Amino acid sequence: MRYLSTRGQAAEPSFCDILLGGLAPDGGLYLPEETPRVTRAELDVWRQLSYADLAFAILSKFITDIPADDLKAICHKTYTADVYRYTRNGGAAAEITPLTKLEEGFYLQELSNGPTLAFKDMAMQLLGNLFEYVLAKRGEEINILGATSGDTGSAAEYAMRGKKGVKVFMLSPHGKMSAFQRAQMYSLQDANIFNIAVRGMFDDAQDIVKAVSNDAAFKAKYKIGAVNSINWARVAAQIVYYFKGYFAATANNDQQVAFCVPSGNFGNICAGHIARQMGLPIAKLVLATNENNVLDEFFRTGVYRPRKTAETFVTSSPSMDISKASNFERFVFDLVGRDAAVVRELWAKVDAGGAFDLNGTPYMDKLAGFAFVSGASSHADRLATIRDVWQKHGVMIDTHTADGVKVAREHRQAGVPMVVLETAQPAKFAETIEEALGRAPVVPEGLQGLEKLPQRVEVMNADLEAIKRYMVENLA
Repeated sequence: MRYLSTRGQAAEPSFCDILLGGLAPDGGLYLPEETPRVTRAELDVWRQLSYADLAFAILSKFITDIPADDLKAICHKTYTADVYRYTRNGGAAAEITPLTKLEEGFYLQELSNGPTLAFKDMAMQLLGNLFEYVLAKRGEEINILGATSGDTGSAAEYAMRGKKGVKVFMLSPHGKMSAFQRAQMYSLQDANIFNIAVRGMFDDAQDIVKAVSNDAAFKAKYKIGAVNSINWARVAAQIVYYFKGYFAATANNDQQVAFCVPSGNFGNICAGHIARQMGLPIAKLVLATNENNVLDEFFRTGVYRPRKTAETFVTSSPSMDISKASNFERFVFDLVGRDAAVVRELWAKVDAGGAFDLNGTPYMDKLAGFAFVSGASSHADRLATIRDVWQKHGVMIDTHTADGVKVAREHRQAGVPMVVLETAQPAKFAETIEEALGRAPVVPEGLQGLEKLPQRVEVMNADLEAIKRYMVENLA
């Protein structure tokens, strides 16, 4: 399997090359040359597999430059009951990514049972083990630069802490995350972890990561890599739980399922798009946003209009306080028939601070064929949904999952099971849970009192050169 850039780079790197590289040199995102198709016979076999074996079966279609035995060992090292052991109720997890049935045909898929209580752990734990394997094989080191709106940062740091040959520099929006999210990241004292709180929004931090990735000389000299969902390995790993969720929600492979995905940076739902392209019977991909509804606006109107920092809202589902969705470019690449010239033209407008409108183009007519629908949620909606799910079903959900449940209910289709991807545990957003329910969420054993631990973080302006200097000083 070889890979290409959404912006037309001629080189065709292997998986291990793009794992360490992040963004393509031309500023585009990597995708496989061809999306592998899954046969009915494979689905029948995969339905019986454990999560680790299913991960190996799927990932081996995308990763052909790691020996099969080694890749299988990495999957089994990653996907264990010990790693994914926390449930939202504080007990031990019986399985990886189980479904919680709220009512007939309506489910939550638990993706947040990992060490940082967020769905990001599903891919990031694998990414950490892949980095360690590839770096050891090549005798290399890597310095990871990432940006987080709340959950990616802690998931990356917990996956990379103590890893040989890896340093992590994680940017986060100063004061914009929940207290628990901040504590998860800033309380880490590992020597290879560096937290930088950027004065601004997530988009400001993400712009710095992209600017560094596009500085070819700096990137090469200091061996800069990426763990944000711009890294294809993250998206590939997330494909697995769509298959697992589908199998859990259906009795056989003749049925269709809809998935609702709370979406900020478009990486999570992009994995669902790839799964559907592979042949998984997905009837609809339902995209849920909060007040920062740029993606919802596109799927309703055909206009993609990223907003500036001053126009981006600070909300009670902070991991989706994003106005420029990095992975959206991957979807648009498929939408325009994988024409890199069209993508370059569209993103020239976006990168210049503008927008693009697909109305009146043939691409707008093709949009319906990709089975996306969307909706948005507000703070009031979140509170009402959290209360309703708790009162009716005795299930406590976090703010982002509440956005998903609210929008999923608006797009239910008779006879088609709806699976809402649970993105985080309520413990990460105690302030809003207490506002909604008048009670504190359960904090899993071993994670209580994080907010009281000493924190180590550098607060800086959103200044590209200053942050590059800080990195260089700490690489010595």
